[in-house]
Amino acid sequence: MNPALTPDIQEVMGAVHYRPAVSLIMPFEPKIGLKAELSYALKVAVDKTEEEILDNYPNEKGRIVIEKLKNIVKQLNFSSNKKSIAIYVSPVFEKVVYLDIPVEEKIIIDESFEIRDLVYSKKQVHKYLVVQLSGKESKVFLGNTESFLRLATHTPESAYAYINDAPEKVANFSDPSERREIILDKFLMGVDKGLGTILNSYPLPVFIMGAERTMGHFRKITRHENSIVAFIQGNYEDANSSQLAATLKPYVSEWQNSCQKDLLAQLEEAASQKKMVSGIKEVWKEAMNRKGRLLLVEKNYMVAAQRGSHESSIHTSGKSSNSFSDIKDAVDDVIEKVLENGGDVEFVENGLLADQHRIALILYY
Repeated sequence: MNPALTPDIQEVMGAVHYRPAVSLIMPFEPKIGLKAELSYALKVAVDKTEEEILDNYPNEKGRIVIEKLKNIVKQLNFSSNKKSIAIYVSPVFEKVVYLDIPVEEKIIIDESFEIRDLVYSKKQVHKYLVVQLSGKESKVFLGNTESFLRLATHTPESAYAYINDAPEKVANFSDPSERREIILDKFLMGVDKGLGTILNSYPLPVFIMGAERTMGHFRKITRHENSIVAFIQGNYEDANSSQLAATLKPYVSEWQNSCQKDLLAQLEEAASQKKMVSGIKEVWKEAMNRKGRLLLVEKNYMVAAQRGSHESSIHTSGKSSNSFSDIKDAVDDVIEKVLENGGDVEFVENGLLADQHRIALILYY
């Protein structure tokens, strides 16, 4: 299964296309003392949505959607600890998804739902694992540049657990330093085993942080070198989340830049083999013809369009989403079509695909 197609995305993509389908995407960080402010922002967004629905769908279906949307907002979980929210409502479907990425407010009323924010949220580029190592203990965190959640490894996290578990010959060593080295290696093998278990659930890049000597031992022992993107030397045993984020920031940026360069290299290779198209019209055509293997799109790129004489053609208006378009966001429709047909989607920084008119598609053939 395509890892980008999580159950949430599959459910939203699988919803029956039925106008008016409302996608309300907005920031949602209910911090202490700001719940009233967030509630007001939600009310304003709902009022905007209601106004547009009544202007374009002044019938029973429109009123049903408005009522469902208002009921959903009343029941939102203000203790989600997430950064944003996606609300999907149509006459025949409703769903709320809490996201851990920052977003700008977006209201799309169309025939189908806007899924790009769901897909972007599930991509791995903003999530990673951090392993804190010392000669005495280890900790593993799931990080997203701002917050860090400690994960259970189900293996001993302290080197002391291995002292009495040392082999018979270790107990007979007259050299205490040699004994410490063997116990350290056994401890780090346990850390690596626990990391493997975590990687099965979270197949993410790994940053190792710790003293040079300890990391040197771990480099020789680990079986997960393909997942490790950086070894960061230093003593971080007592570092808090802010300190971890500050330390990791340049390493994460370097890794993200490396990922984007790799995507551009794939694009150049596909272009040399004539297996790449660019620009929304050509990308739309090949996506609808089920040729899309990997879609690259600038993360804020949206374009409104009108349908052409057949499914694989569109006419662009040159403006971002407006109420008179047949298609409010042609890019979102392309994302959905590529995923439906087994392809994948990657988002890149704005401006990186300037030569490709902000969107490009690598083809199967």
